[in-house]
Amino acid sequence: MTQRGPKATAERNRTLDLASALVRGAVAAGLGLGSLTVLVMVVWISSPYPDSGPGGVLRAAAGVWLLAHGAGLVRPDTLSGVPAPVSMVPLLLVLGPVWLAHRAARDAAEPEEGRPGPSRAGAFCAVTAGYLLVVAGAAACARGGSLRPDPDTLVFPVALVVAGAAAAGVWTAAGRPFGPLPSWSPLVLQEATARTLFRDRAEAACRSAAAGVTVLLGGGALLVAVALGRNAGAAQDAFLGLAGDWSGRFAVLLLAASLVPNAALWGAAYGLGPGFALGTGATATPLGLDGTPAVPRFPLLAAVPDQGPGSLLNGAALAVPVAAALAVAWFTARRAAPADAPRAQAWSTRETVRVALLAALGCAAGTALLTAVAGGPLGTGALREFGPVWWLAGPAALMWTAGIGVPAALLLRLWRLRTQGWAWRRDVPEADVPPAAARAAAASTARATATATAVEAEAGRKAEVTAEAVVGRRRRWWAPWRGRGGAAGAAGDAARGGGAAAAAASSVPAPGTAPDAAPDAPVGAVGPGTGRGDAGFEPYDFLPTDPWHENDFREARWASLKRGSGGLMADFATDPGDPADPADPADPADSAFPTGPAGPADPAGSAGPADCAAGRRAPDPDRPGPTP
Repeated sequence: MTQRGPKATAERNRTLDLASALVRGAVAAGLGLGSLTVLVMVVWISSPYPDSGPGGVLRAAAGVWLLAHGAGLVRPDTLSGVPAPVSMVPLLLVLGPVWLAHRAARDAAEPEEGRPGPSRAGAFCAVTAGYLLVVAGAAACARGGSLRPDPDTLVFPVALVVAGAAAAGVWTAAGRPFGPLPSWSPLVLQEATARTLFRDRAEAACRSAAAGVTVLLGGGALLVAVALGRNAGAAQDAFLGLAGDWSGRFAVLLLAASLVPNAALWGAAYGLGPGFALGTGATATPLGLDGTPAVPRFPLLAAVPDQGPGSLLNGAALAVPVAAALAVAWFTARRAAPADAPRAQAWSTRETVRVALLAALGCAAGTALLTAVAGGPLGTGALREFGPVWWLAGPAALMWTAGIGVPAALLLRLWRLRTQGWAWRRDVPEADVPPAAARAAAASTARATATATAVEAEAGRKAEVTAEAVVGRRRRWWAPWRGRGGAAGAAGDAARGGGAAAAAASSVPAPGTAPDAAPDAPVGAVGPGTGRGDAGFEPYDFLPTDPWHENDFREARWASLKRGSGGLMADFATDPGDPADPADPADPADSAFPTGPAGPADPAGSAGPADCAAGRRAPDPDRPGPTP
């Protein structure tokens, strides 16, 4: 009565896993909220003149934690009496909550040792629900504080940020797979994502776009650092004027550090051209600062350029998007023409352009998304617009990276393929070469070897055209062993034998070779001037059945063998029904090359040693007509 069946145990384990995932999400949110609350409490305790009690500090900490998720805050206590919105998100504070939600979902989706873990959808929903429960509690706590959350922003973007971080954690726990798209997606996209080539190109485009965004951020941070160095005195005066005690200065320093990523994005938007807004009546661009800026007294804002037209030094900021475009081109060219791969694996010009354009589009989308959260209103009136405009920064990034990145990627690709030494820095194993490239390389090597051997053994002799070219068939995947007695093996035997033996061996046409082809030609060759020497040409593996046994072809074939035998072959009847010449029964031609289905050397009709050496197969009893 106390034992449980397997089904009940599985259901119980699944319920426990979902409950554990729910707790993990709540704990992750609690850790982020608790860490920020401790920091705010330390600043409040160290302040000599606090203006609120512990309850107000807790409400302010909850509001700042919600602001780190993208929620909009409202400051009701203003001099004008009108509530002022605060929507600029300190991007450095976003890293903590996003990382905690990501790690909680990853740990919840990973199976424990000894039993399977919960489903991916269940882990995602449970972690997101647990995290959002704490978010709702923090919003209710901060409702009566000095920074009240806007209820409309709790769904978007707070819930979207939490769900995105949890989904990334579940995806990481699953090994970052690229599975098939859902059934409701377009069929074209489903077919494209099912191809490995498409995934490789998409991965290359994403890496190039990430490199471009990173260079934009680094260049923007460099611009801000240079501007702060030039205006170090103004930045120091603003820092010392905001607070007179060390606890206040420590709080200002923490706030400035949390806004450093925002300043880097402002610098990137300034270098791209659209610049950023300093209120409703002023815009800063490399061409100059127009209007009257409404700039609060803050250390980072000391990097804002002076009013008036821009100088040559301000125009130097345009080097930031150029560097980002070159980074996109470099990362694209590295995948288009790898240094450790053969030239056959290099991308075509169209593929390189396509991937570079996708990378430019991804860089523009990432820039627009980051600049959208880097700014925001800081009040009413002139401070309604503050920071870069995302719908201008995104298209500007697209024009820079596409206009410079695509031609640069093509030039870098050509430069990396300028010599064979660059494209073959190491010996690539044969398994790494694509099948088409391997077949082309093998055919080219066989043709070169056969040509060199034919020139050495049959110099000065001109082949006579005696019959029509025989058209072969492509090699079948179910019989890959057919047609392997090609030109390479015959050429090697001829080179080792030398002299007359080489000439005799080269005069025997290999299977799949037309009678008018040159001696020692590759299998399936039609002739020296037929244009069959292309790299993509595949030799034929067997001959057609009907034309091969016609009398004209037999006469031409045996006449060619007789000419190449050097007088060793005796006369024989051209009629397939006539017996061989009985005057010379020990003739090597009669024993090695029987004229009927069963020759004197092999009454059973099987292929003799010479047949095997020449690459012919055993006769098929079901096939009509004699086999040579």
